[in-house]
Amino acid sequence: MTVLENVSDLIKRQSPFPLCDDCITEKLRLSVRQHANRKTRELAAMRGFDRRRDMCSSCRAEKLVIRYT
Repeated sequence: MTVLENVSDLIKRQSPFPLCDDCITEKLRLSVRQHANRKTRELAAMRGFDRRRDMCSSCRAEKLVIRYT
């Protein structure tokens, strides 16, 4: 699977709860946070994904998160 597929699958499994890039990085054990950031920005342009400032369901911090609706 590609990084994009892994990130997408994780977000869909967590639906409807949002995740931040930091938590996605941690949960998928990505080597750098920028991988998650690039992929969530890419997914945000796709149907069904919503990226906005909100509370992350994992770390409970208010930051930019993504969810699948």
